[in-house]
Order: sequence, then C-alpha cells, then structure tokens
Amino acid sequence: MPIDRLPEYASIKACVFDAYGTLFDVHSAVRNGGQALGDKADAVSDLWRQKQLEYTWLRSLMGVHADFWQVTSDGLDFALSSHGVTDSNLHERLMNLYLQLDAYEEVKSTLQTLKANGLQTAILSNGSPRMLEAAVESAGLDRLLDASLSVEEVGIYKPDPRVYQLTLDRLGVKKQEVCFLSSNGWDAKGAAHFGFRVAWINRFNREVERLPGDLATVIHRLDDLPPLLGIA
Repeated sequence: MPIDRLPEYASIKACVFDAYGTLFDVHSAVRNGGQALGDKADAVSDLWRQKQLEYTWLRSLMGVHADFWQVTSDGLDFALSSHGVTDSNLHERLMNLYLQLDAYEEVKSTLQTLKANGLQTAILSNGSPRMLEAAVESAGLDRLLDASLSVEEVGIYKPDPRVYQLTLDRLGVKKQEVCFLSSNGWDAKGAAHFGFRVAWINRFNREVERLPGDLATVIHRLDDLPPLLGIA
C-alpha cells in the first residue's frame, strides 16, 4: 500500500472517476465521424457538449428527468440545427459513436496502477447504464473498474448530492476515503462540497469555478494521480 501520500489523501480507499471528459474524450465522436461537417465540426462538437450539460441541469431544476442518451440526442439535435445541418443519418452516426468514445491515452495505465495497489476504482457518471457499459467495453476498461455508477439510480443529475451518495452506498466507504476525479470544474466542486477529496483534472487550463467546495488539488492528466497517493 502507499506509504508517502499527501496528507489530503492519507485515508483514500477508492478512486472514483467521472466518465465524460475525464476518462473519455467527448469530442472524439465528431472527430471520428463528423467529416461531413467540414469547418463546422469543432463548433458543432463544442455546442453539442454545452447543450448536453445544460439540459442535465435544466431538467434537474424542472423536475423532468430523461436519461443521458435522450439528453445527448437532444443536445446534438440543437447543435446540428444551429449550424444549419439537417442530416438524420449524421445524427444517428454521431450518436452511435458516442457509445465508443476514445479514452484518453493515460486512462488504462493509470487504472492498472491503482488496481495493482489495492485501491477500489469506479465510475460515477451522468451516463445511462447502457452508455457506460458500451464505452467501458469499447475502451477495454471493464476489468479495471469495480463499479460503474449511473445517476439513473437516483433519477437526477450531478451535482445533486444524491448522486455522490451513490458512491458511499455502493462501495461501502466514507466520504474522506474517496478520491474523486473529474475534468469538469462544476462536477469537481460539487463532489468537494459533498465531502470527497477531489483532484480536478484541468486538462485545458480553465479557470476554477466560483462555486462551493474546496479542491484537494489540481492535476492535468490522470497519471498525475498515483504520485499523490504514493504509488507508482
């Protein structure tokens, strides 16, 4: 077990990861299947992600839940329409590619290191069970995760505390025993406010969100994590 952990991570027993944007590159669907978009590709991908997230928050506030597959489809429909694209075949192709998003290059090796050192590993995601199962299997991560936890178990999206509570209920750990990792600043803050020890993965050098919750640390890639836990 680790012997030289940073004090913030002294009691960690489980490392729990957000999925989309953290383990999986959400822009890889358009990159791998959006050639027909031409010079609109990046703008469509960015707007798709923006609306996808907005719809999770707005549906939570409205009390009108729909699973992440529906939210993702609605976000894509908005993004395509906003750029004058009305290609139903393209919509279907991009949605199918969302089931097999590229994992970031350091994901598998980092999970292998954590598992080899006796830590529990899990996903805690807005994704529906079907979406998570497909993405995990496509990336070859299924044997490296103890659980894939979906907001569908509670019927509301992050950063609602009921989502983070799933980790404690399913993994049998305490808040201070969880290292939570997300590349989404709002998610990192939400988890920190809940009481997790949070490492925000600031992949794109963004500003810290002005929200409640104290981050334990900021890293830039997942493989920055093992040294914090005193393992290699």
